Amino acid sequence: MTAEFRPPSAAACQGCLAAPVGPVEDAPKDARIALSLPGVHCQVCITTVEHALSDLPGVHSARVNLTLKRALIEADPEVRAADLIPVLEGVGYEAHELDSGALQATQTDRAGRDLLMRLAVAGFASMNVMLLSVSVWSGATDATRDMFHWISAAITLPAIAFAAKPFFVNAWSALRVGRLNMDVPIVLAIVLALVTSLWETSLSGEHAYFDAALTLTFFLLAGRYLDYRTRAVARSAAEELSALEVPRALRLTGDGQEEEVAVAALGIGDLIRIRPGARMPVDGEITEGRSELDRSLLTGETLPVFAEPGLAVSAGEVNLTGPLTIRATAVGKDTSLHRMADLVAIAESGRSRYTSLADSAAKLYAPGVHILAALSFLGWYLYSWDVRTALNIAAAVLIITCPCALGLAVPAVTTAASGRLFRKGMLIKHATALERLAEVDTVVFDKTGTLTAGTPELTNLQDHASTDLAVALALAEVSAHPLSVALTRAARAAGIVPAEITDVTEVPGYGTQGQWQGRLVRLGRATWVGAAQGSQTAAWLSVGEGEARPFFFSDALRPGATEAVAALQKAGAEVVLMSGDTTLAVEALARRLGISRWVAEALPQDKSARIVRLSEEGKKVLMVGDGLNDTAALAAAHVSISPASALDAARVASDIVLLGQDLAPIPEACDVARKATRRIRENFRIATVYNLIAVPLAVAGLATPLMAALAMSSSSITVSLNALRLR
Repeated sequence: MTAEFRPPSAAACQGCLAAPVGPVEDAPKDARIALSLPGVHCQVCITTVEHALSDLPGVHSARVNLTLKRALIEADPEVRAADLIPVLEGVGYEAHELDSGALQATQTDRAGRDLLMRLAVAGFASMNVMLLSVSVWSGATDATRDMFHWISAAITLPAIAFAAKPFFVNAWSALRVGRLNMDVPIVLAIVLALVTSLWETSLSGEHAYFDAALTLTFFLLAGRYLDYRTRAVARSAAEELSALEVPRALRLTGDGQEEEVAVAALGIGDLIRIRPGARMPVDGEITEGRSELDRSLLTGETLPVFAEPGLAVSAGEVNLTGPLTIRATAVGKDTSLHRMADLVAIAESGRSRYTSLADSAAKLYAPGVHILAALSFLGWYLYSWDVRTALNIAAAVLIITCPCALGLAVPAVTTAASGRLFRKGMLIKHATALERLAEVDTVVFDKTGTLTAGTPELTNLQDHASTDLAVALALAEVSAHPLSVALTRAARAAGIVPAEITDVTEVPGYGTQGQWQGRLVRLGRATWVGAAQGSQTAAWLSVGEGEARPFFFSDALRPGATEAVAALQKAGAEVVLMSGDTTLAVEALARRLGISRWVAEALPQDKSARIVRLSEEGKKVLMVGDGLNDTAALAAAHVSISPASALDAARVASDIVLLGQDLAPIPEACDVARKATRRIRENFRIATVYNLIAVPLAVAGLATPLMAALAMSSSSITVSLNALRLR
């Protein structure tokens, strides 16, 4: 059985993100089905979905993962995802079927828990060692001081071995290939502090750096954890696109019977039955049947396309009204959907070449610290001919210059900025998204589902007589066609009561018809009812032999679309409209919003290519889109935004998700990003000033362990307080 597609129903909770769905694997005894839930965002959603699924016969258990927007169901082998989807829609939640074999198994948030555990160990150990150090600083001498130092060593060594492991691993990875990163001076400072501290303790020396090494580790882990929390753990957009493919299909055998097979088993030339509401599993050509196809997610076309024998179809398109038989012309990796996934994978690799401000600072900072510490050691050794003194001063230089403030400069700011934007309805997913957003000078908008709501809206209800409206409502109510749904919604809102019509039937690809007061009535295509096709989107009503009358529709603007475009243009950004919709529709919207540069009928590869071309011209492009046809462009852009209502693959490919319907927060996000970048640069300057003051003291041999620890802590706290100004 193929996966069914239904128009999105109103979610029980608004402002939610979506994700697709699918069976994980078929087990001999029980089936494990994963459903993606676009409408879940709170505990009430979880409870509603779990109860609705658990009450079904054959379902043993249902668990909802709020983070991934998925439900995992254990059920009898005969239970299918297609059986569960209508139940969820009945309680207000949209769901889709995914091939989870193409999607990696869900991983637990191990990285976050690991960092948090190491941070806790470093914090607990540093507090205990600091207490012991206070006793030494207060005047403990001789055997008592040595005892406190040895106890500190017993606490510090295992704590550092566990807590600082990420820095050791990263530093070794860099050194192994002959390069430096920010973790190299960190590791060198920690190791040198431990070695000199153990040496001093063994010689009954006065000073040890155990507390400084632990404090350093604690602050740096705090920076790493902040950095981690600013990003959503995003799966690869290319994998997500592949997972959107239909996992099973109905293949016709030689005697015309249907057999359910895995899509992977289909070959070129196979005849495949596509039921109404199902997606195309492969590229092909229609051999039998008439219907309409929803191509909006693939091409951006607002209106369904008439489907008849001879028409070429692509994987991922949705069959709306009538059953179709297609002959496969491309399967597997040769389908258009797979080619789109390849485009996204290529575009994603280009984004990874962006150098963050922290990485740029590390390239200058790491070698500078090493050179300074080495010169300090050499100078003091030549001055005193005492290895112990020279090594202590070199360790002090490394500790006092260690990049705690630099390590916090970026994550502290991005955390504050991300929190502010989240309260405004924007979720920052990528670590460098804010830095890239601050550089934007060109904004490219998709049309359908982005600047517009993606759903038609009846515009001339008042022009029709009440009897026409009653007849049209009765005909529209039996169809799932987007125009019929819009007409039904508008007529019901106006209090129209449907007429009593008999023999109502839907003619796939054309419209609906029936008998009213002994006359044939039709609602559908212009050519079907005997009218001339106009340039406007319309459904036509004919009553008997009378003249057909049109119901006109337009794609409603998203809230805040006009304000967002105007604000971006006022800020000096060039705004471009790029859509796969028709020239007339795109031109009309561009004129309505005051956008002078627009592109119509753009294919997915065209969008991606145009974004790349703009980038080659030196433009920093922000792409805002929501459909499958936008995923490659979203990944290719300098930075990208997708609405929460976008397809899951588009949201995964983007850097920022707009949680609400309103587009107004987009210009504000650009402004906050510019302010955040200024704060990051300020933090770098604070760290530089701190080093200019502290380094001479360390080089002069005046930095005690207490001074090193206090200086390190004060610089980190100053950087964090500066970041909080963004709130």
